[in-house]
Amino acid sequence: MKIIATDKAPAAIGPYSQAYVANGFVFASGQVPLNPATGEIVGTEITAQAEQSCKNVGEILKAAGTDFSKVVKTTCFLADMKDFGAFNAVYEKYFVSKPARSCVAVKELPKQVLCEIETIAVVE
Repeated sequence: MKIIATDKAPAAIGPYSQAYVANGFVFASGQVPLNPATGEIVGTEITAQAEQSCKNVGEILKAAGTDFSKVVKTTCFLADMKDFGAFNAVYEKYFVSKPARSCVAVKELPKQVLCEIETIAVVE
């Protein structure tokens, strides 16, 4: 197993790693819309937050030696299911290969953000 860590995505805000590569896959922790340089939340509405979350996912994938085209599964968490359509409009720009996905509304997310995206991707 190999730990993935990059300063181009937010540092973990708890006792976990940004990602692990194991058996040809990268298992990435959920990415929230934090600016990796400042640690501050980007945007106050779902579109801006989804964009930053996707950018953070992309940086972790890149650090692991893969990209969005190799993502096989995502789990998406929304603070409000009313944001589902706007979230999808951003998500589909990045996850063009249409990986398997779960998307659920949760009571609350870390730092009171509006979304979080977790990914599993193939590393070749």
